[in-house]
Amino acid sequence: MTDTVESRLAELKLKLPKPAAPVADYVPTVEANGMIYLSGQLPFKDGEVMRGRLGEDTDIATGRAAAEACGVMIVAQLKAALGDLSRVERIVRLGVFVASDPRFTEQPKVADGASSLMVALFGDKGRHARSAVGVPVLPLGAMVEIDAVVAVRPA
Repeated sequence: MTDTVESRLAELKLKLPKPAAPVADYVPTVEANGMIYLSGQLPFKDGEVMRGRLGEDTDIATGRAAAEACGVMIVAQLKAALGDLSRVERIVRLGVFVASDPRFTEQPKVADGASSLMVALFGDKGRHARSAVGVPVLPLGAMVEIDAVVAVRPA
């Protein structure tokens, strides 16, 4: 699966970044009982956090790109934690938080940026449960933050 995921990344012209370091007192991943839990990942573009609020100063297309960037960071964290992406058995769940104006109600369309990426990279193993929640503010002013739960094979 590693070659498949990495070749699909290349086909999509996406490159795994260096996994982001935690911004506070937590770890990026915890593996337990066949699952790996990923802390919330922020969207980076050209080394900078993608900032803004949907419905206020940014649009759905930009928000969707930010969600995809979070998804790329999730895959980077998985590779760092597992060493081999072939250990991924299933993307189980994504929790998507979208910084948005109180009148903005299109969080699911924004979250699709990450969801579509998981399916594009992992095929049916990338299909997952999900929540998409609007919040007033996210760490570092990010427009999107995504955490994940992934089923993995033993090393």
